[in-house]
Amino acid sequence: MLPFRTRTVWPSFSLALALAAALALTGCDFLEVEPKQSISSNQALTSEQNVTAALNGAYNDLSDADLYGGQYMMSPDLLADAGDVQWVGTFEQPDAIIRKNIFPNNSFVESQWTDAYQTINAANNVLSALDQIGDPAERERIEGEARLIRGMLYFELVRLFAKPWNAVDPASALGVPLILEPTRSITEDDNVTRNTVQEVYAQVIADLTTARDLLPGSNGVYADTYVASALLSRVYLMQGDDQKAAEAADRVLQSDAFSLAPTFADAFNNASDIGEYIFAIQINSQDGTNDLNTFYAASTDGGRGDINIQPQHLNRYDSTDARGDFFYTDPGTGEVRTKKWQDNESDGANIPVLRLAEMYLTRAEANLRNGSTIGAPPVDDVNAVRERAGVSPLSSVTVDDVLRERRLELSFEGNLLHDLKRTERSVGSLDFDADDLVYPIPQRECDANPEISQNPGYSC
Repeated sequence: MLPFRTRTVWPSFSLALALAAALALTGCDFLEVEPKQSISSNQALTSEQNVTAALNGAYNDLSDADLYGGQYMMSPDLLADAGDVQWVGTFEQPDAIIRKNIFPNNSFVESQWTDAYQTINAANNVLSALDQIGDPAERERIEGEARLIRGMLYFELVRLFAKPWNAVDPASALGVPLILEPTRSITEDDNVTRNTVQEVYAQVIADLTTARDLLPGSNGVYADTYVASALLSRVYLMQGDDQKAAEAADRVLQSDAFSLAPTFADAFNNASDIGEYIFAIQINSQDGTNDLNTFYAASTDGGRGDINIQPQHLNRYDSTDARGDFFYTDPGTGEVRTKKWQDNESDGANIPVLRLAEMYLTRAEANLRNGSTIGAPPVDDVNAVRERAGVSPLSSVTVDDVLRERRLELSFEGNLLHDLKRTERSVGSLDFDADDLVYPIPQRECDANPEISQNPGYSC
């Protein structure tokens, strides 16, 4: 039986009350939540147990299918596609994304907005109640995790719903609304406008830097200081701040807390975290959704077989490249599928959001652009990834070499659109800064919030 896709319909962001959802997901009954769009101040987080449960709820929201449970990887990759894959599924919304013909009422896009703000609101509630945590070290850890969750989601939102940093004047271009306090009641005064791209990036960096400094070096399956550094490397790379991008990636690589999996195949379809995973979404038979498996895998592996891998992509690999062999033929359709999200284990496979291989390639590219050798010479970083894939090492590397390795190593993991935009490469006939490569502000948000501005090329 194929997975049945369900979506939770949340009120428009300006009316969202994510605290109730975040707490309900923990299974605790310490908060009596009435079925109305208001939470009184005396129902707020009033104990350490409340705060911890709310943070767990934020993590649970983070793993939602519309966020890092799959769509923050799949949908941008579809938007960035120019013939490497083919969408054959029955869902109209992803079909519109890959055709670059998105309308503001696209429910996949809408859910990536509303679910992000729901989770941000849960993080804001945690941050508003830190005085309930007695132990200073525990308080710092909880603040760091909440700030990291908020920062990483604002980073995704500004990359998807706004023009890229290098395409506009970030000090005046519209980003997304920054909401830094919890929403617990609804009035017309709650309508907000969009902050600038620069303001959103500044908040992302502030949150992630604070998280980096507060979080421990080891935190189980939860976010630690190196998750914050890895995310910062992505942020700085998007901004073209190569020095800081190399330093952030180097901090992860120099930590000795992680290691590349022995083979490329070993880096995927793991029911538990491995040394290569800097941060991964936890999936098991009782909890978690792997939407990448749902859409990329064959029906025999629990998927729908909606995304076919095309010869254009397969031809990108050298004959000795193990990454080029990491595909299989769907026994039901005869189409080619990636093994990255095959997920044929009964307990499910965790979704790696940040892998160590990315840090090697980020440090290499940033060092090349910066004319530096922070941590290691760029050729050594590229060869570490290539040799793991069974490809012969290079004697020297260029930025183009690194970008090619990123496309091969990180394919189908949600990096392509952002890599193309920050390096000003086109998507088919579309320029990197084309209106069609930016999500529209969702229609429900436009309807509920007359203060919101729509993106160019769309209308509310």
